[in-house]
Amino acid sequence: MIVSVPLQRSPYDVHVGPGLLDQAGALASGVLTPGRCALITDSNVAPHYAGRVSDSLKAAGFDVVALVVSAGETAKSLEVASSLCEQMISAGLDRTSAVLALGGGVVGDLAGFVAAIYYRGIPYIGLPTTIVSQVDSSVGGKTGVNGSGGKNLIGAFHQPRLVIADTGTLTTLPVREFHEGFAEVIKHAAIRDFSLLEALRDLPSLIARNVAIKAAIVAEDEFETKGVRALLNFGHTIGHGIENAAGYGRYLHGEAISLGLVAACRLSVEKAGLDPRDCARILSALDDHQLPQTLPPEIRTEDILSALRKDKKFHSGRIRFVLLRKPGEAFVSSDITETDIVRQIEALRADEGGF
Repeated sequence: MIVSVPLQRSPYDVHVGPGLLDQAGALASGVLTPGRCALITDSNVAPHYAGRVSDSLKAAGFDVVALVVSAGETAKSLEVASSLCEQMISAGLDRTSAVLALGGGVVGDLAGFVAAIYYRGIPYIGLPTTIVSQVDSSVGGKTGVNGSGGKNLIGAFHQPRLVIADTGTLTTLPVREFHEGFAEVIKHAAIRDFSLLEALRDLPSLIARNVAIKAAIVAEDEFETKGVRALLNFGHTIGHGIENAAGYGRYLHGEAISLGLVAACRLSVEKAGLDPRDCARILSALDDHQLPQTLPPEIRTEDILSALRKDKKFHSGRIRFVLLRKPGEAFVSSDITETDIVRQIEALRADEGGF
């Protein structure tokens, strides 16, 4: 399956299906002139797939420099990005070279950022290997690393030339990492297509449908200047704050977003008239994928708020919070107060739980 991302200046395709990593070289040569390239991956993914991708690229005429970073959120840092750039300089990569990002959301964000800043920008191709990266982070051109104050505070818009989403890679995911990706699927269902909640088993079709949702939103608001792309932040305001306050690594991204989705759904019932039954369906879908809905007491509310205040979704000190009027009808509200957020964070502690 091929889903187009119809951007005005830099359109590209997302290929979705099993076995596509073995076609990486042929597909890449359709959008790049074969030459020297950096294959950036992590220590978890490299043993499974780096060899296959390298062989495919070499067969198509690419000269591959494989660069492996440590797995985990801590790799999304300026220090790691700088190290990768220095390694690429030492390996002789220049402005005619390219980057391929093989891995999950961390690798995609990091490698895309490196491509955005190396020689003021070189092409890159995404090879996402997790559900969250295939349905969400590999599409849209947001690249970046984390700062001390929060996620993705240092970054750039840099669209890929191509995305190759091999759904066969999902079979090697650990159970916890497999399920966490569905938080983004459930988010897409909430803001655009509630029928996705009934179609969570056919993975290639599910991935393609989610890519199409993300592509349509990105095409309408590539640089997040019209308010449309901001709808993708449903559940992310509080979710990112929790991820930061807990310490990166305690929660997987989707697990933190699950907690944010719970809070956002409950606020939508209170403030936007969302039917409680629809809220319950969203929470039930999270439960089906073993995603957390309760917050342990040691993650302090004040630490979450401190992270939120530095978040990109604050404009001039005002909170821009995505709510649902009904499934498929999301909007950005400026009426949610810090008091509202504190109340919902505390409500997440109603039952002991979490990781």
